[in-house]
Amino acid sequence: MLNQNAPFFFSCRAPRLLFDPWTNWMMVTSLVRPAEMLHMRRCRRTQGPALRCAAGCLASLCSQLTAKVKQGWSTCGPGAICGPWDEFVWPLTAVENGGNLALGHLESIVSSCSNMSACLREPSPTGSGRVGSDLSSHDDAAAWAQSHSETQSLITNSQSVNVNFVACQLFALFMAVWFRIYLHPSKTSPFIRHVVATLLGLYLALFCFGWYSVHFLVQSGLSYGVMIFASLEHMHKYCFMVTLGYLILCQITRVYVFDYGMYSADFTGPMMVITQKITSMAFEIHDGLSKCREGQLTPSQKYLAISRMPSLLEYLSYNCNFMGILAGPTCSYNDYMAFIEGTSYQRRHQENANGKENGKAKQAEPSPKVPRAVVSKLCTCAISLTTYLSLYRLLPVDYSIDEHFVNTTPFYLQVVYLYLAMLALRPKYYFVWTLADAINNAAGFGFNGYDADGSPRWDLISNLRILDIEFATSFKLFLDNWNIQTAQWLKRVCYERCPVNPTAATFLLSAMWHGVYPGYYLTFVTGIGMTMAARAVRHNIRPHFLVSDSHKRVYDVITWASTQVAISYTVVPFVLLAVGPSLKFYSLWYFSLHLLCLLVVLVLPVKSRRRQARAKEDAAQDEQRDHSSTDNNCNRKDKST
Repeated sequence: MLNQNAPFFFSCRAPRLLFDPWTNWMMVTSLVRPAEMLHMRRCRRTQGPALRCAAGCLASLCSQLTAKVKQGWSTCGPGAICGPWDEFVWPLTAVENGGNLALGHLESIVSSCSNMSACLREPSPTGSGRVGSDLSSHDDAAAWAQSHSETQSLITNSQSVNVNFVACQLFALFMAVWFRIYLHPSKTSPFIRHVVATLLGLYLALFCFGWYSVHFLVQSGLSYGVMIFASLEHMHKYCFMVTLGYLILCQITRVYVFDYGMYSADFTGPMMVITQKITSMAFEIHDGLSKCREGQLTPSQKYLAISRMPSLLEYLSYNCNFMGILAGPTCSYNDYMAFIEGTSYQRRHQENANGKENGKAKQAEPSPKVPRAVVSKLCTCAISLTTYLSLYRLLPVDYSIDEHFVNTTPFYLQVVYLYLAMLALRPKYYFVWTLADAINNAAGFGFNGYDADGSPRWDLISNLRILDIEFATSFKLFLDNWNIQTAQWLKRVCYERCPVNPTAATFLLSAMWHGVYPGYYLTFVTGIGMTMAARAVRHNIRPHFLVSDSHKRVYDVITWASTQVAISYTVVPFVLLAVGPSLKFYSLWYFSLHLLCLLVVLVLPVKSRRRQARAKEDAAQDEQRDHSSTDNNCNRKDKST
């Protein structure tokens, strides 16, 4: 077994060795970056021997790690494959063996780190006996040491969880293929599929998050108790409050008690997905079992309605299955049960990109081999991860509030930089959500019928459309194609059911669900104004550009650029998290887009969608009355003749 006290990427809690050179470099810098890199930056002014020595130590350290990792991997192999389990277990064993070999060289690696620290502490050209001239007192040195310890601990924990997450998702991908081949509905009962999916999901949660994963069961258990014992009339409301309240309590504890500012994968991430599933299920049970809702349901709500109370096993399988416990995406209970029972190829309800309902008849099941969509999505994951690792550190968002950058850079270049910084940030989400979608598809979940050319579609629970995001020509189109399943959840749980100001209520719920950082609330408050302004522009200005194709192209280019700037401007607090930096950014931009949105809403008012829908319904009813009155008059004339 691996040593518990080893550095984070050699720990026995997870397979943490990644074999990409860029990732190795990131892991190396995560050990020394918090303090040593800080002092290296301080030494840049003098270009003294400390910087050169530190650079040499870093190169040596990276070389040692890469060599030992490759050596550890080359001595491992799949061995004798005697069954489907070994086929998926051997990569984890190989990682563990590689870690054991590398542990034998930890002393030399730690020695390299010590040498680097010694180099950094050698006398600077100015003659002071500390790093540069900044540490001029013993108090400064003590403060530096404390900052180094705290920052290194936070960075280490963050990197540890992230590597754990990726390793578990890759393992889940292998298990998804095995699940589809060996536990196909034609070979196995739904009970066995539920049990295996649940146990594997709980194992991955425990493996990735340790005993924090107990919160998943506590949240699910409390909510299931509410479903069982609360009255049907108010059950969905109580369940919503209990589930969301427990999530917020965990987020407050994690952020303000443990690691404020560490924006990384954590145990509340899976709880966010479980919250979506539980609340959706509660509303769907209410729709299916409540007699008073029968005549008020939309076609979508009728399809999603649950006609019986799920058993405990079905409930846990839906919430904690291995395909979606770490990164989702969320899905409807009926779709998941159809997948487990093997009936997902029959006729089902669908919604197109505009939210309109239709139905398609599902015919034959696709080939049992790994779908081509899985391979395509894995290629997308590889490209997204490479792009993110290459660009994100070169284009940090917080550089946009750096005073030197702001004072020396023209405003139009600041806008371009902000767009590029957000563009470099998005591939992280592309990687996580596309990998999660590929895992579900590999297990056979996500089939959504056939295209016109007969190709199977695997986008039932897809969470994003990358090209539609990058080339969106309106704020709404961007949001419609970003985190699609969360947008559907917000629509079904809040927007369609809130009697007063559903847009503001939806943004508020989205902010509460995301977490308790103040930046989230600044982002979603800004998003309300952006949405209202974009709606006003679309209803009042867009019709004037539809007179010809050339005018429409000009309009699309202008709205694309405006959408990208508006999204980047809105999302900055979401990335910076804290109030101070977020308000500093907006003040540097003079709150320009806030004021512009307010001006647009005041000058170009537009009716809410509900009022428009009611007006259309009233017009349709009036037209129907006119037709009925005309028919009555015709009938009277016929009788008189």
